Amino acid sequence: MKLKSKQLPLRFGALIALVGIVLQLMPFTSTAQEKIVIGRVNDKFGAPVAGVSVTIGNTNRGTTTDAAGSFSISAAPGATLNFSITGYKSQQLKVGTEETINITLEEDVARLDEVIVTGLTTNVKRSNLSNTVATISNKQLVGIAPAQTLDAAINGKISGAYINANSGSPGGGITVKLRGVTSVYGNTQPLYVIDGVFVDNSAISSGLNTVTNAAPGAVTSNQDNASNRIADIRAEDIEHIEILKGASASAIYGSKAAAGVILITTKKGKQGRTRINFSQDIGVVTVRHLMGLRPMTEQAVGMMGWDMAEFKAAEAAGKIYDYEKEIFGETGFLTNSVLSLTGGTEKTTFYFSGAYRKEDGIVKRTGYENTGFRLNVDHRLSDRVKLGLTTNYIHSSADRGLQGNDNTGITLGIALSSTPSFTELHPDANGNYPRNRYAASNPLETRDKMRNNETTDRFISGLTFDALLQQSVKSNTRLIVRGGLDFYNQQTDLQFPSSLQFQEINKGTSIQGFTKNINTNYIASLINQLRPSEHLLLTTSIGATQETRNFNNLINVATQVISGQSNVDQAGALTATQFRTKVQDNGFFVQEEALIKDAISLTAGIRFDCSSNNGDTEKFYAYPKAGASVNLTRLGLFDGGIMDNLKIRAAYGQAGNSPAYGSKFTTMAVSNIGGLPGSVVNVQRGEPNIEPERQTEFEAGVDFSFFRGRLGFELTYYNKTIFDFLLLRTLPASSGFTTQWVNAGDLRNQGVELGLSAQPVATQNFKWNTTVNFWLNRSKVTRLDIPPVVLGSFGEVLGVFRIEEGKSATQIVGLTDEPGYMPPVKAWGNQEPTFQMNTFNEITYKNKLSFRFLVHWKKGGQNVNLTRMQYVFGGMWRDWDKDDNKSGMPDGLEAIMTVGSTAREFIQNSDYLRVREMGLYYAFDKLPVKAIKRFSIGVSLNNFITFTKYDSYDPEASNFGTGFSSGIDVLPYPASKRATLHLSFDF
Repeated sequence: MKLKSKQLPLRFGALIALVGIVLQLMPFTSTAQEKIVIGRVNDKFGAPVAGVSVTIGNTNRGTTTDAAGSFSISAAPGATLNFSITGYKSQQLKVGTEETINITLEEDVARLDEVIVTGLTTNVKRSNLSNTVATISNKQLVGIAPAQTLDAAINGKISGAYINANSGSPGGGITVKLRGVTSVYGNTQPLYVIDGVFVDNSAISSGLNTVTNAAPGAVTSNQDNASNRIADIRAEDIEHIEILKGASASAIYGSKAAAGVILITTKKGKQGRTRINFSQDIGVVTVRHLMGLRPMTEQAVGMMGWDMAEFKAAEAAGKIYDYEKEIFGETGFLTNSVLSLTGGTEKTTFYFSGAYRKEDGIVKRTGYENTGFRLNVDHRLSDRVKLGLTTNYIHSSADRGLQGNDNTGITLGIALSSTPSFTELHPDANGNYPRNRYAASNPLETRDKMRNNETTDRFISGLTFDALLQQSVKSNTRLIVRGGLDFYNQQTDLQFPSSLQFQEINKGTSIQGFTKNINTNYIASLINQLRPSEHLLLTTSIGATQETRNFNNLINVATQVISGQSNVDQAGALTATQFRTKVQDNGFFVQEEALIKDAISLTAGIRFDCSSNNGDTEKFYAYPKAGASVNLTRLGLFDGGIMDNLKIRAAYGQAGNSPAYGSKFTTMAVSNIGGLPGSVVNVQRGEPNIEPERQTEFEAGVDFSFFRGRLGFELTYYNKTIFDFLLLRTLPASSGFTTQWVNAGDLRNQGVELGLSAQPVATQNFKWNTTVNFWLNRSKVTRLDIPPVVLGSFGEVLGVFRIEEGKSATQIVGLTDEPGYMPPVKAWGNQEPTFQMNTFNEITYKNKLSFRFLVHWKKGGQNVNLTRMQYVFGGMWRDWDKDDNKSGMPDGLEAIMTVGSTAREFIQNSDYLRVREMGLYYAFDKLPVKAIKRFSIGVSLNNFITFTKYDSYDPEASNFGTGFSSGIDVLPYPASKRATLHLSFDF
């Protein structure tokens, strides 16, 4: 199908203006007959329920209950009041002659009344949902043991996800994969949408590779240990998160949805008096685990050929140092202050927050700061027209240190792995550091003098125009127009002074990076709800969308920098690298939803997308979706007994993943011949017919609950196939090129997700809520049109991924000395876990004392563990001198001797059982100071308890960042754990 994409973008401003004129001419509902209705909302034990949304019919009018469960609203007799809040079953009540009403809400442990997004502007209750959607509440995000960044806060909380911390560096850096591998060379990370704004989550290289040479010949590298930009967002401002894990749920987002969609809803204002909350967190940060260093003995020194005289002198002087603890064993201090205000009138409500977080790292001169301001305003122009504005400004700064892979031996971990404990690295009385005789750098000097800072200023804003165009007894039609802007300016500052040991050649290096990125997105949608009969509700939506991205990254590398200077113009040599992209995507969609007898839900829709990244920029690709769910209990097929809800469901959808920017072009590379600049044809050949990767997903499941919803189960099976995934293939030398982008093959993911929610105990004083989730995924390359491709890691000698038809997409292969393999390569493991489980528990006493904890179990899955390898090769592995197999040869020497014959030593199980979060809180409702309505105090532990046999700093590691090749462990910044005291005041 072809359409002219240039005709698609709407004149959104003109459209809003036209609609505004029409609305001014429309008669609005009179409020002359209305009266003030006062009420109180309690739970079944009589305790007040705060934060309940109270709305009038299908209007935009509403309020919320205060801390005492009270509310006040103006409504006409006969109007319907809707009462809803997450965690409780919704209720409706018609306004009668009484002026005071009391409502009792029943807990919704199985979350059947939870409202879930089903389209770009529509939603449905979970009890009628045709696919599974994971949700995370604000309490689960920050109410147990808050993590440093948002991406870390969701780790271990999403069923069907593989979430991995790339390193422990301050400022974040998380890989999120939903339902297995969705791309090999394309985008593997989900789309993040905050209040309708499509936000960027790039990990931008700082140019560190110029110094480490982790990827030879390149200025930028995916091994530069960059953070994700989603880490900028403050979790305290978030109300809840919905995760659309596959195309069956996310197809309406089209070509951006192949890796899933994470929908973030921030807090909104609440009608009534202005309520103020101030919270203060104070805590400490320590290293989670240290490797431990080899004990120094004369035998060990002699075996390694180290300086025996130096060892004996150091031993006699008592100067055997634990450099690992000295470098990675700092105790950091953290503080997090948050002030929020919410309130408003019937017409205007607001939410404002200001927050500041500062956290020291476990390495000196590293740490993270985040300052954020948010203002969300909702204004009702009339009963029919509502405007919503969300704004967020963030300033963040992360000093990330120098860790990870490098080919020059200068990062802290690699230098440490070959530095014996007896050599002197400390500065003398004049501050001069000695040269390290056993490594390319002195890690203490490097830590104290270098700088690796990443600073970001970011502004995110969204505007929503919601108008009720038509309303009758059986029908209503709304127009929703949304616009979003995400702008950030990121600066990276890397300084390596000439006095550093490894700067003898470059004589000082300064790397300055500047990145500006602007994302915009627009949507205009018409939604009609028609109720032709009491038992049938039809919802039709149609709309158009546009998304743009303008990205500009400039990296300046200066060497021979004048001593004491940092500017790149104060240097003898300067090299600049710039990367710019401009992308525009257009789309339109239509979706139909039918709800029959509040029991049968049918959904069908289709989205058409085109992108400037596609080979044919004006070709629209279709992404259909369909789903059905049948609630057998509500149909009366199951009546009575202990089972109170039984639903079967199935859904199908398609989504896409656009080709990499510029892959359709053969670009020109810079050349300098005889001092004359020019351009030459690049060695990577363009593919003018490149097409987006396409994904289809079928999902089916059953949900059921018992004992009035106190015990619920959710069982899901999915089959997801990625067609025409992108690869870089190798070309014959005779072509004049080396590589080319191609749509190379297909791969499949199949998986199972099981969920349990229960309330084992519920009395007036004591309550226990628990959820348990289990999930697994299996991938397989079902078609490959080119020879097998190895990627990630460092080759078959140490272990590497291999894309091969008929095999798992995440298999890890390597050399073997076992007979029967020709060539001598076998699959040693798989990065995909065997399964994962988590459980979240909350135990409360008298609604005042609460104990909450989150446990995450990852069973199976292997890493390419090159951290231990570095310590073995450097002679500082703690078990180097052991002889576990009684061979008469030290284990360290045996491991070295296997290199070149087998990769067995480097591929290791990375399973773990981790208590990710644990918190104990107590709330005081009655205080001698009347101005304070509520005070709570709590203590928490984050990542404090981990059970694992993995022999490295942390089983979560990914030296290659957020792409396909995760699970490569090369001396990352070690993971940390936190202990925090929490104070919260409500005024």
